[in-house]
Amino acid sequence: QVQLVESGGGLVQAGGSLRLSCAASGRTFSSRAMGWFRQAPGKERDFVAAISWSGVSTYYGDSVKGRFTISRDNANNTVYLQMNSLKPEDTAVYYCSAGFRVNDYSDYHSYNSWGQGTQVTVSS
Repeated sequence: QVQLVESGGGLVQAGGSLRLSCAASGRTFSSRAMGWFRQAPGKERDFVAAISWSGVSTYYGDSVKGRFTISRDNANNTVYLQMNSLKPEDTAVYYCSAGFRVNDYSDYHSYNSWGQGTQVTVSS
């Protein structure tokens, strides 16, 4: 497993942008798929975005397509989530995750390492 620490959350007005970072420890980061999920109060954890170990393939949830971009820097063991055109419904705790040999990138069961989460609040 890898240890994951998210940062970059905060309060932003609708239409604004935030960039989340997830720093990973451990030597296996570059071999792991990485994902972002989010969970709003009283709701299930939803898939946001994922990226393959190489960074060649990216995947997005329908609600964030065209607004969010996931990327990774394997040299620095970091994955990013650039969030643009934020909406109040994007408000949630955002979790970074890592998985090995992931088949279904949108299924949170595919990931075995999780960060503690970072709060994103979008005001209207």
